Amino acid sequence: MKVKEIFYTIQGEGRNAGRPAVFCRFTGCNLWSGLEEDRATAQCSFCDTDFNGGDKYTEEELIDAIDTLWPKGHNNKFVVFTGGEPALQLTSRVIYFLQKRGFEVSMETNGTIPPPAGYYWRTVSPKAGNTLNVTSGSELKVVWPQDIDLSELEKMNFRHRYLQPMDGCPDSLRITLEEVMKRPAWKLSLQTHKILGVR
Repeated sequence: MKVKEIFYTIQGEGRNAGRPAVFCRFTGCNLWSGLEEDRATAQCSFCDTDFNGGDKYTEEELIDAIDTLWPKGHNNKFVVFTGGEPALQLTSRVIYFLQKRGFEVSMETNGTIPPPAGYYWRTVSPKAGNTLNVTSGSELKVVWPQDIDLSELEKMNFRHRYLQPMDGCPDSLRITLEEVMKRPAWKLSLQTHKILGVR
């Protein structure tokens, strides 16, 4: 597996916002190369993440690297797999053995690729113009505004639904607030890690 970075921080978004977490950011995505010259034609042109480069890990090395970052002697372990697109690389074996070590596992995916098997927190963040192949999970988080039919998403089996203002989009906070007020099935999610100035 190729990983851009692994670091200990605070989860900034969605249902688990404010919770300490080890973040594992995989290299690569199926919706954008990550290169600025390709942004205009990307299927996810508003991506705000650098997911290129990184180092190679075996499954065992990755599990150990994640476990090592958790504060010694403390429980409530939490790991977030993100990218890029983690469904391209994350395996059920990695999830299983991290859970055996006491971690609650979360994965943030664009929902276009079937995720690894297992019971874990699944956050799906659909991108306009792409087929959503993951239609159930723990959390649905839509970056807003996008040309997405929210009423169709409301029919899907997710426990929590969030709209999150698009980073770098003028007036996106106001637009998102107005949409949440019109659609009380949704909650507002902010990128609190950016507000706090943490990684």
